[in-house]
Amino acid sequence: MIQQNLIKVGMADLNIALSGDSLKTTGLGSCVGVTLYDPMRKVAGMAHVMLPSSQIARENQVNLAKYADTAIPELLDRMLAAGAMVERMKAKMAGGAQMFAMTGQGDSLRIGPRNVESCIEMLARFRIPILAQDTGGSYGRTIEFNSLTGMLSIRSVQFGTKEI
Repeated sequence: MIQQNLIKVGMADLNIALSGDSLKTTGLGSCVGVTLYDPMRKVAGMAHVMLPSSQIARENQVNLAKYADTAIPELLDRMLAAGAMVERMKAKMAGGAQMFAMTGQGDSLRIGPRNVESCIEMLARFRIPILAQDTGGSYGRTIEFNSLTGMLSIRSVQFGTKEI
């Protein structure tokens, strides 16, 4: 049996996996885990997106993985370098929860839903279809994405484990 590696993707981080290796990220509350997959080349990618737009960046050196508008293009670049093709890619997403109850739904506090919207917009820009998503709600998630099968496993305390 082939030993597969588990590649951890931290918060505001991204990575790719090949040859049956899996990608995993934890702590998806308002953050969104975006996964991309080329089923022909078995190239998988995952980004742990924290915020919707790099326009709000305050750091001198922008962390490309932190924002939806920069993470998805960077992830695509890495996957293309590994032999994937945009035309074959499929996406799945999880996260984007509204973690805190609020009165007066100010847009600046809708981080989870805004993250989801921004990721959907970026994927549409590249014409990458979203096959499945488990977004919204008010609970955290941990996800694991298999580069051999393209299966996304989602775990939460409230709902256990499901695969999409």
